[in-house]
Amino acid sequence: MKFSRVLLKLSGEQLSGKFEGGFDPELASWLAKEIKAVAEHGTQVVIMVGGGNYLRGAQIAGQGIQRVTADHMGMLGTMMNALALTDIFEANGVKTRCLSSIFAEQVAEPFVHRLAEKHLEKGRVVIVAGGIGRPYLTTDTAAVALALELDCDAVLKATKVDGVYNKDPAKYKDAKKFEKLSYQQAVEDGAIKIMDKAAMGLAMEHNMPIVIFDAMEPGTILQVCQAKPVGTVIS
Repeated sequence: MKFSRVLLKLSGEQLSGKFEGGFDPELASWLAKEIKAVAEHGTQVVIMVGGGNYLRGAQIAGQGIQRVTADHMGMLGTMMNALALTDIFEANGVKTRCLSSIFAEQVAEPFVHRLAEKHLEKGRVVIVAGGIGRPYLTTDTAAVALALELDCDAVLKATKVDGVYNKDPAKYKDAKKFEKLSYQQAVEDGAIKIMDKAAMGLAMEHNMPIVIFDAMEPGTILQVCQAKPVGTVIS
């Protein structure tokens, strides 16, 4: 079996690529080719982008900046990523639309459920900016909520490692990778910090599978969409 529609969650840090911050156009072009292969195999793709390559709301809150304002700034970071990705995807022959969960009609279409559905049905990749459009919620949580709203088969959480381990594989050579995890294990184990606990709790409540994998390895996004054993499946 293969997934017919997936939500791919990309972090801002991944989009900075070879740079310490900001946006890496070369990496984005490479991603466009990876996504193009997925679309050509018949899987519809929704992408939720983070904004950590510019700033994280929770980190800059304080010193006079309210948490709500800081989170709004983080949403604008996701908007910059989404706009750049949309242009680069289009330049690489991937039909793409940028939708925003915050009011930004001069630069992106507003996220409307039926509009997103129409774009997906026409074979377009839909990139969503602004998270869920509200403060105090991470883009991980927004990704799961969006996947549920758009009836996706799974959330694909791209990370820097090829799955979930019992301890940091960069520090411990004896770290063991989990092929599968239950939602309960993922939520209750404090050592598992690969995804926001609220996001995993929401996925557990609605039985939305999450695949944790390294999207920067060639062909892995397509392999996951074809339901091949890649990364760690939380279900």
